[in-house]
Amino acid sequence: MKKQPTTAYYRARYHARTFFIGAACILILLLAVFRAGATALYAKQPQSLNQEIEEQLKSGNLALHFPKTVNNYYTSRQYTPIWLVKEPQVQNTWAAMLMLDCVLQFGLNKADYHANELLYTTLHDILEQPGQISPVKQARFEIMLTDALVTFINYIHYGKYNPLLPAGKIDNGTADFNTTRLLDNAIKSNDFMAVIITAQPQNALYQALQARLHTVAGVQLGDCYEFPEKDVRKMALNMERLRWSAADTSTFITVNIPSYTLTFRHHTISDTFKVITGTPKNPTPTLNSAVKFFTTAPAWKVPNQIFAKEILPRAISDSAYLSEHHYSIYTNKGLLADVSRSGLLKIAKTPKLYYAQQSAGCDNALGQIVFRFANPFDIYMHDTPEQSLFAKSKRALSHGCIRVQNAAQLAKLLLINDGQSTKIFQKNLLAGITKSFYLKKPVSLAITYITCEVRNGALVYYDDIYGLDNSLDQLMYQKNDATLKLSEN
Repeated sequence: MKKQPTTAYYRARYHARTFFIGAACILILLLAVFRAGATALYAKQPQSLNQEIEEQLKSGNLALHFPKTVNNYYTSRQYTPIWLVKEPQVQNTWAAMLMLDCVLQFGLNKADYHANELLYTTLHDILEQPGQISPVKQARFEIMLTDALVTFINYIHYGKYNPLLPAGKIDNGTADFNTTRLLDNAIKSNDFMAVIITAQPQNALYQALQARLHTVAGVQLGDCYEFPEKDVRKMALNMERLRWSAADTSTFITVNIPSYTLTFRHHTISDTFKVITGTPKNPTPTLNSAVKFFTTAPAWKVPNQIFAKEILPRAISDSAYLSEHHYSIYTNKGLLADVSRSGLLKIAKTPKLYYAQQSAGCDNALGQIVFRFANPFDIYMHDTPEQSLFAKSKRALSHGCIRVQNAAQLAKLLLINDGQSTKIFQKNLLAGITKSFYLKKPVSLAITYITCEVRNGALVYYDDIYGLDNSLDQLMYQKNDATLKLSEN
């Protein structure tokens, strides 16, 4: 019987590959040497191992990342082992080990996958000499490998630090993705690795970063083939952010804050628009939503903070300010307020009881169009009368809302994509008539914070305008007690 290849051997073979899936074919060839021994030793799985798996899971003493998922999975299988099995199924076991050995190439951390317990030597001993390894140790290895694979799948799908979907929430079950179903499909397939990595986001931006990271990242931290470690980490943290985004449909809008761009992808076409985003003091939040409608010649209900800190002080110091800029002030009950100087001073004492609204017009802050989407931050995308600002290279200039260049063109594209005529829209736009246009199929929207991407084969970097990279980098690579700085939620 030949000896099992060592960890170093698998690493060397993997380093020689330029694409992850190719390793699976080589792995299958390498496993041929184990078939005779493994088949004989596992021709019949001992009942004691099933019982030991059940007892360890029910004890609750194992440090698992996704305990409910793992427990439910084994319960559905009546605690039958997944990995400590006979040929040819054991090939999946080695494929799983190889994937976990190369998690850095997915921008992940090996410490999250029970690396100290899931050793090649341990697996070799269990498969070669099961009678000399206690069922306790075998069951522990089996369960830990399952938890590691579940963790890997969840992290490449949702991300580890997803602000909306922490591990506990994922472990309780989500409707859009079934981790163990994917694992089952991988186990039953002829290409375990290829099925597992389908859990990753399928959008082009993520896939390009993944392909680039695969070519430069080794299997050990710092093993980057003469590629700067800081750039590897930059790619990894942006892949993490992209896992938080839901923009995987064929039609969607992506606003990327650091690049000051909006991209409308519909089928195989992409249209890009310049945007203005929030200042570092008033950052635009990242979010997932859907554009449901847009309005021509919109009136603008001024956010309370802008009303209290900007509109009111100007109105008090300049009696003509409100009329010149077409503002009216109302009580929260919708009644017109007294805007004499004494009335304004009274309003200034309790501004939360009032609001300002700017009527439609060429100098309206929203411009000719506003795009609406549900979100807890009360932000929206809109046109602007200050078109000259789009000539600036750095456009973090707003109070948090997103100003879109050529907003009318975006509106037309949305209508065309929705199968609607643009004639009524163009007529209302030219006449300055207020009208809302509802989309039959709302278009997915992702506002992202991506500070690097692959463009034409080269890495392109954007300014970290809100200083968010450092906190995520510390979480992923440096400090266990670091916290995520959010405008990321």
